[in-house]
Amino acid sequence: MIGPVEIDRWGQAGMSALRAQDFVTARECFEAIVAAGGADAAVWLALSMACKGAGDRAAELAAVTQLLDRDPDNIRANLIKADALLHLGSKRAAMGFYQHVETLVPDLADVPTPIATELQRARQDHARLKQEMDAHLQRALAAAGFNPATSSRRFSDSLDLLSGRKQRYVSTPRAYFFPELPVIEFFDRQRFDWLEALEAATDDICEELVPILADGRHFSPYIEVEAEKSAHVAGSSRGNGVSAPEDWTAAYLIRDGKVCEPLASQCPKTMAALANVPLETIQGRAPFALFSRLTPGAWIMPHTGFLNTRLVCHLPLLVPDGCWFRVGNQVRLWERGRAWVFDDTIEHEARNQGTGTRVVLIFNIWHPDLTAEERELVAALMTGVDQFEQVSNAGRLGFQ
Repeated sequence: MIGPVEIDRWGQAGMSALRAQDFVTARECFEAIVAAGGADAAVWLALSMACKGAGDRAAELAAVTQLLDRDPDNIRANLIKADALLHLGSKRAAMGFYQHVETLVPDLADVPTPIATELQRARQDHARLKQEMDAHLQRALAAAGFNPATSSRRFSDSLDLLSGRKQRYVSTPRAYFFPELPVIEFFDRQRFDWLEALEAATDDICEELVPILADGRHFSPYIEVEAEKSAHVAGSSRGNGVSAPEDWTAAYLIRDGKVCEPLASQCPKTMAALANVPLETIQGRAPFALFSRLTPGAWIMPHTGFLNTRLVCHLPLLVPDGCWFRVGNQVRLWERGRAWVFDDTIEHEARNQGTGTRVVLIFNIWHPDLTAEERELVAALMTGVDQFEQVSNAGRLGFQ
């Protein structure tokens, strides 16, 4: 029976041999510990280093795998395994371990310089592997007839996600999630036959907007509106971040399902254009329609909306140069009179880097993939959520 004293002696001898770069002796000492059943994480790590020094990369890989079975997030072990796999020609497997190391240490400033240097080298190796793989896949796909300009956009997106050129975004509503709805950043215009008629009214809407902007009294910080909503909606978090509340203001034509006077009466052509749109309808909540004003330099920080049962439409009215909007991976420039429909439960942000004021007409519509019954049930559910507090308060008042 080999006891701890003998195991400790082998360990000390192995480390001395390792420091002296006598890798054969070091390997023999550590393998003796393994055979005696005394190997811990440190022994497996030392054995992998001895095997590498001895030129046996396969044995190095086997030893470090034993360590990772015991400590999957060991940074050094993951790095050793990635390097060993790369040396043995297993490029795809090596990429997985390099990626895990980057996940474990996202910021190299958080680690000591010697380790950071090694991790930076590993990141360069990983980047090179990704470039090699991407080039290989592009050649293979070209041979199969793939053309990024004409082939399936969805397939092109999948390729960008695989290569890391794009990030995967999902629907993350802050209040209510309806399952099995597709996660689409910007929806295909062809799905909305009312868009062209709305866009055709752009000049009329802008004509009504000009005196409202000059007056200014109808605009108030949008961030305050969001704060009111988040206070009583289950599952919500902070309101939408903006550089300053006065930088992002709203003038409501319809709010919480009610027409806002006198502004609506000042905009008859705008209201007529909205009458042909399938607006979301929920008692006490929707529809809503507003002029959204963003001042020069303003930034609406990344955020998500409340419900994925609705989509949001923007009709750009005043668009100076330097204004952009991002939903998920897609960044677009607003173009006067060119509307789009997007899912606001996907992370999105907006910025006005121009010198003039940006104004967009914004409203919500039902998600087109909801059935008529589902729309009615969602509306009833949201109304019930709003009524719950009222009913509860009324009950408490009755017992006072």
